[in-house]
Amino acid sequence: MDLEISSSLTIPASEFSWRFSRSSGPGGQHVNTTDSRAELMWNISGSTILTDEQRELLLKRLGRKLVGGTITVTASEERSQLRNREIAMNKLTEIIRAGLVPESIRRASKPTRGSARRHRVAKELRSATKQQRRRPPAE
Repeated sequence: MDLEISSSLTIPASEFSWRFSRSSGPGGQHVNTTDSRAELMWNISGSTILTDEQRELLLKRLGRKLVGGTITVTASEERSQLRNREIAMNKLTEIIRAGLVPESIRRASKPTRGSARRHRVAKELRSATKQQRRRPPAE
């Protein structure tokens, strides 16, 4: 099943690889026989559907979550493998969407008149405190 990130970006299912294993947690005897834990892996650096800008942005932003340019998402919350697959795909969608959002640019601003006045008053008080600590001049 293809993964739709946005209206302009859909990752084909052929770019994903899955791995299933036994999950911990509830399930009784059934959990010992089923591979319900789902791991979804997607190679960002080898993806054919990303533009160079998108690839660079994802590799930069998700750098610490990647191993060899591949992101791995794990889901073992549910007893059902199918449900865990859906959860893993939703997690990957959110991670990619967050990674592709452009950073907001910080614009420098001047301090307000009131904050500048409070800053000046605090400096004057601190200066007066330090002057009182000085040794009196010798006469």
